[in-house]
Amino acid sequence: MGMLIDGKWTEDEVTQNQGGKFSRPDSIFRNWVTTDGFSGPSGRGGFKAEPSRYHLYLSHNCPWAYRTLLFRKLKGLENQVSIAISASSCKDEGWTYKKEAGCIPDAVNNITYLHEIYTKADAEYTGRVTVPTLWDKKNQTIVSNESSEIIRMFNSAFEGVGSVGPDYYPEKLRGDIDAINEVVYSNVNNGVYRCGFASTQEAYEEAFDRLFNTLDDLENTLNSQRYLAGGTLTEADWRLFSTLLRFDIVYYGLFKCNKRHIYEYPNLWNFTLELYQYPGVAEVTELEHIKQGYYANMQRLDVKGFVPRGPNLDFMGRHDRDRLPKH
Repeated sequence: MGMLIDGKWTEDEVTQNQGGKFSRPDSIFRNWVTTDGFSGPSGRGGFKAEPSRYHLYLSHNCPWAYRTLLFRKLKGLENQVSIAISASSCKDEGWTYKKEAGCIPDAVNNITYLHEIYTKADAEYTGRVTVPTLWDKKNQTIVSNESSEIIRMFNSAFEGVGSVGPDYYPEKLRGDIDAINEVVYSNVNNGVYRCGFASTQEAYEEAFDRLFNTLDDLENTLNSQRYLAGGTLTEADWRLFSTLLRFDIVYYGLFKCNKRHIYEYPNLWNFTLELYQYPGVAEVTELEHIKQGYYANMQRLDVKGFVPRGPNLDFMGRHDRDRLPKH
């Protein structure tokens, strides 16, 4: 997928690899919606939570966009924050909004390509064009394209304008949640991409080991407690879930994360099932669009010639063919 350079779309994307290791650029738009419209974290406020003021650009397959869609549902904000969901089958100029089953064309700005929104906000914008993107209809600009911050806005900023449901970032658990998020983001959420987009065998193997070492640790954690931060369901769980949901159907094969399926981890698998069965989650989850979005648009990942590190199979294991007679 390309990028914008000085407001012009180009397919010549600047490399995101350093020494063979995939490096995800920081999000550019980092403003906050708050209850009063004044300063948010680090002074990045200025946007007030108001009914029907904001519009969210999404894609089904992207895990970062998916978690904002989840929080919109979990917090009951469907009537407060409108959405557009991109096509999974087409990325001619990046994220593309058109009529396709399961998708929602843009009815606010009537764009075809998401990059049109970025140049509407900044005519000379240079950088990646990503989902999710939160748009302010009132000021006609982008609020944020950082998913970790958008879910926190949805969690707390809209309490006076229709938000419902539990607090997924309770004050007493914030230290624990932040620590868990840091590990899970580095080694799992982004870790699968560090495997899939590595450009050397060594970088791939380093990311692979960190990914599965962390999954082993999480499996042990969930053996003695229901959720990552204890007995309370928090944003840390939803952030991990967004990757676990995609793991076996996409990352295991396409990103060569094939040491072990998630369903081979009893605790992680049952954790995934519980969260998928949480009210409203299955309703906003499009598994076929997830697969389509990855496999139809990332064919280049299948031609690098890397040797997959897994799975670990015991071909000397006992078989049951002796139960059938020889002739």
